[in-house]
Parts: sequence; C-alpha cells; structure tokens
Amino acid sequence: MPATPHTEKHFTATETVRDVVIGMADGLTVPFALAAGLAAAVSSTKVIVTAGLAEIVAGAIAMGLGGYLAARTDAEHYASERARENWEIDHMRDKEVQEISAIFESYGVEGDGLNTVVAAITSDRQRWLDFMMKFELGLEKPDPKRAPISAGTIAASYVVGGLIPLSPYMVMATIAEAFVYSVGFTALALIVFGGIKGQFTGISKAKSAAQTLLVGGLAAAAAYALAHAFSG
Repeated sequence: MPATPHTEKHFTATETVRDVVIGMADGLTVPFALAAGLAAAVSSTKVIVTAGLAEIVAGAIAMGLGGYLAARTDAEHYASERARENWEIDHMRDKEVQEISAIFESYGVEGDGLNTVVAAITSDRQRWLDFMMKFELGLEKPDPKRAPISAGTIAASYVVGGLIPLSPYMVMATIAEAFVYSVGFTALALIVFGGIKGQFTGISKAKSAAQTLLVGGLAAAAAYALAHAFSG
C-alpha cells in the first residue's frame, strides 16, 4: 500500500491574529475598566453608556492608527535595509560573500558543498538580496497592503471587544444590575478569547484564558477601586 502522504499544517496568519489580539484585548479591558470605575462614581447608566461609547470610538481610532503606523514603519524599515544591502553588494561584495559563507557554515555546510551553494546564491542578484534580508537580517518582506488591513482589523476588534462590557448598561436601568452582568459577560469573553488566542498561538488554552482573565480583572478592579475612593 502506498504510504499516506504527510501534509504539514502550519498556522501562517500570525499578523492578523496579532492584530485581533491587540484590538480585542484592549477593547475588552479598557471600556470594562472605565465602566466599572464609573459605576462607583455616578448614578445613571446613561453617563456610563455615553462615556463608554466615546471611549470605544476614540480607542478604536487610536489603536487603528497605531496599527497603521506600525505596519508602515515595518515597510519603510524593510525598504531602507534592502537599499543598504543592495549598496553593500556593489561596494562590499567580498564581505557580503563571506557573510553568506558564515551563515551556511553555522549550519555545518562546508567544502565543495559550501562553495556550490554560495555560488548559486550570488549568481542571481535578486536571490542574493532576498537571502541576505531573510537570513542575515531576519526580515520578511511586508505585504504592501498590510497597513490599512492592520488598522481596520485592530479597530474592528476593539469595537467588538468594547461593546461586550458596555452592553448591559445599554439595556438595564440600574447600575448595580448592569455592573453584575457586565462583570459576567466580560469575564466569560476574556476566558473564551484567551482560550482562542491560546489555540492560535500554540500555548495552553487554559493558561492563556487564565492570563487574559487576570489582566482584564486587574485593570477593572484598579479602576473601580480608584473611582470608589475618589467618590467616597
């Protein structure tokens, strides 16, 4: 019988997951902490909803812009380093060849095999540049569309996360009741989100869920305690 073909499955959408994690984590914790803090200081759910929505909009814009600028910075850094490597190939060719040899020697390649590999890489300038960017500098070519996608993903994740702790204050008349549901919804969302994050990142789902819940809980508890102290 023919051997069953081996298919490797690797998760590759790390940048998207990172953006979702950044947006969702802050979206869950910051508006939750704000609402919890205000719950100790005000007597109307309308105030909490108004302040919460304003924070979600402002936070989504700020986080999205931050993601956009970070992606743009990565692209500009890659372009700058590639231009420098291109110049070094023209003006410091022997040194660049030695660097390729050193990289392969670190993997145990030597002798005629080393000479053959180095010659193959240096025979094509584009391949040479790509090799130096990846294996000397550890840089992958950024997706030119990455900046707006990153901004949109982070902003949308922030909005979704922020509406979870705020939603009870939108539908319930009393702050005390809304606060209890907000705590419950947010805790559950943090646990689920942490578990999903653990699934994608390859770490223990239980550990990831516990860590995410701990961070969100500490943020809300600190905000609530401060607001309660200043209001009382």
